[in-house]
Amino acid sequence: MNKSLIISGIALSFALASCHRSGKTETPESLMTVNVAMPEVKDIVLSRTYPGSLVANSAIDVMCKVNGQVLTKNFSKGTIVRKGQVLYTIDPAPYRDKVQQAEAALTTAISARDYASEHYKAVKKALESDAVSKMEVSQAESSLQQAEASVKNATAALADARRLLGYCTVTAPIGGRIASGNFDQGAYISGEASPVTVTTIFDNSEMEAQFAIEDERFLDIINARNANDSLDFSHVPVRFAEPLPHTYTGDVSYLAPSLNETTGTLKASCVIDNPYDELRQGMYVKIDLPYGRLKDAILVKDASVGSDQLGKFLYTLNDSNRIVYTPVTLGELYQDTLRVVTKGLEPGTRYVTSAILKVRNGMEVKPVMTK
Repeated sequence: MNKSLIISGIALSFALASCHRSGKTETPESLMTVNVAMPEVKDIVLSRTYPGSLVANSAIDVMCKVNGQVLTKNFSKGTIVRKGQVLYTIDPAPYRDKVQQAEAALTTAISARDYASEHYKAVKKALESDAVSKMEVSQAESSLQQAEASVKNATAALADARRLLGYCTVTAPIGGRIASGNFDQGAYISGEASPVTVTTIFDNSEMEAQFAIEDERFLDIINARNANDSLDFSHVPVRFAEPLPHTYTGDVSYLAPSLNETTGTLKASCVIDNPYDELRQGMYVKIDLPYGRLKDAILVKDASVGSDQLGKFLYTLNDSNRIVYTPVTLGELYQDTLRVVTKGLEPGTRYVTSAILKVRNGMEVKPVMTK
């Protein structure tokens, strides 16, 4: 046999084997497994999350209005105090002396007034028999008026002295949780000329979450109210930076009467009951404020949405389990994990929820349905 024919036959055999290997089709076991889901379709309440901070229902500075040494401090920081509870006692001795002096001055003024009154009566009667002149009667009347004025001044001075003496006992104007005191036993306070803050009491029975909303969101709320929509603004969900043992809702109690032209926002607040005493002034809070409804909303998992230069997209599956690059138009985020799709996705279409970075358009995959 011709040697060249033998070589050609061997080459042809290798070529046929190579063609056979390159034409090998993938088996179902070799396909990539991906999780897929169906879009949720339901009526939803649209809401927007706003950051805010908590303010106590009442935060009252307790003032000292006298000068003196602190004799007693009758509370521990961070504890609950009741209204009227004695918090501090200031040395009352100087003010007790002033009260005694004022009482003595009032007694003297009353005696002088009584004498002037009797003298005026006597002189006035003597005038009837021409025993005295009209000038003497006028002088007696003037002395009586001066004595009566002295009594009024002495009465006011005594009331002021007693008031200052009362200030030596510093009491709680409201009930609540008390901050640390600014003065300890033995310290000297100068509060008579200008009152001095000695501590602060926070009424935490209710907290107010303060936040700001956009003007268009305000209009949405007004329109919902005018349309008698049943959006619940009295139980608005509120969340915190770290989960708390209990859940909380707020009652939207205030929308500012004017708009901040610089920021284009409107101040708002909601009242939150604090029955477990877990909330504190200054805590960061998130308010999920409802503003409208959407009927038959198409919802997908927000993590399944991809993004490229053309915009947002989903990877969906056709009837042959092949990947289809599907551009979509998105709406609001719902309950933190779901995204509203307003255009590009039909309710019954399967979409990829995992491995979206590994699949490609037209790729055949092995789908696993998830919720």
